[in-house]
Amino acid sequence: MPTLGGLAIAAAVLGVVWIARWLPGYAQTLEPRPLWGLTYAALVILGLGVVDDLKRLSPWIKLSGQVLAALVLASFGFGIPFVTNPFGGQFATGFMDGPLTVLWVLGVMNAINLIDGLDGLASGVVLIASLTLWYVGRAHGDFYVMFFASPAIGATLGFLRFNFPPARVFMGDTGSQFLGLLLAAMSLLENRKGTATITLLFPLVAMGLPIADGLLAVTRRATHGHPVFRGDSEHIHHRLLRLGLSPRRTLLILWCLSAALGITAALVAALPHAYGWLFLLLLGFGLVFAFEVIDFIDRTRGARPPA
Repeated sequence: MPTLGGLAIAAAVLGVVWIARWLPGYAQTLEPRPLWGLTYAALVILGLGVVDDLKRLSPWIKLSGQVLAALVLASFGFGIPFVTNPFGGQFATGFMDGPLTVLWVLGVMNAINLIDGLDGLASGVVLIASLTLWYVGRAHGDFYVMFFASPAIGATLGFLRFNFPPARVFMGDTGSQFLGLLLAAMSLLENRKGTATITLLFPLVAMGLPIADGLLAVTRRATHGHPVFRGDSEHIHHRLLRLGLSPRRTLLILWCLSAALGITAALVAALPHAYGWLFLLLLGFGLVFAFEVIDFIDRTRGARPPA
């Protein structure tokens, strides 16, 4: 089973954006700095991912490489310079811009990496999130977001042909980390206009499934004294499989959930900021409640200890 499918995804995305940048058209008018920043950061992540897929690196080495990639993005202008006040107005992040950017990139990359435990899940979730980012980028007149989202949509859709259960190719950590980096970069590009439209509230909702699953995984391992970086079989897709659902049905359920969150994110982008934050709070409680219900059913059916 090929496990370096992520290289094909990265080649498709980066190849298309650079070819489009060189060909006559509107893409030639784009500022090249973000494109160079994403390319350099992607090379760091791809090199790290290939070595990890072939030889298995330690979690701390992987984390160091991810931090380096995030710093590369930050040095090329990707960032969170302003944050919207939920009650109106905005404030500058100042010296916290860099640390917040690094934390955001790490969070999104590892969320996609953690959810990549079922054939077609990570690529499908990224496809839906990219479609949502493309739509909102178009609504805000942000061609740069659309410029990155379009090849991301095409690459993940093409990869799903070979990754839909039963998969014939795996993307590996090379692919999941690259797609996480790409989503993080696109959301930071959208955030350039965030103080006038939305901040990271919109992409937070659009990527709600992998982010919520990743946060719960880290919290679960930390509270039970388990190493945070050690994998387990308590993710949302594992629990649905244990309930008796087939891999394809589990995948379709989670795709539908991601699509619902994507539609919700588009609605949040159109709401006033105060309502958007309230909506996010209610949505967060709803996701946690749904995960807890699945956990309860899982434990009841299998007499498993509380997770």
